[in-house]
Amino acid sequence: MKINDHLIIALNEIGVKEISGSDYNPRIAEYLKSVQMRADDEIPWCAAFVNWCLEQAGCKGTQRPNAKSYLNWGYDIKEPVPGAIVVFDRGKYKWQGHVGFFLDMTPSYVYLLGGNQQNKVSIRPYDKRRLKGYRWSSEFI
Repeated sequence: MKINDHLIIALNEIGVKEISGSDYNPRIAEYLKSVQMRADDEIPWCAAFVNWCLEQAGCKGTQRPNAKSYLNWGYDIKEPVPGAIVVFDRGKYKWQGHVGFFLDMTPSYVYLLGGNQQNKVSIRPYDKRRLKGYRWSSEFI
């Protein structure tokens, strides 16, 4: 299977992390700019990371700063493939979520490449019980 450009771009960002305090990481500021947000790596930036990666690959993201905006992006797929966008529930409010790129799964977890995962771009497992959907775009082909 061909690895899509957006996934290669995201993989190359692994390790980009927040700077604690009033300073911010300029790279995260670039992610946030892609969704018209101010440079502040202390705010949720997972959707900004996804949007930035898509833009760098010549695809259009939602251009919105909220993770669940990706539930209306592209089209739904039942069986994820590497690079698919994955949306999860997060927090106590319905609007809260988390978004990133699918890498792999086990019976209980989805391995996600995403931003703002332990305050950095990383690969982390997420419980499938929080899964809201897998998304794909014809722009990826």
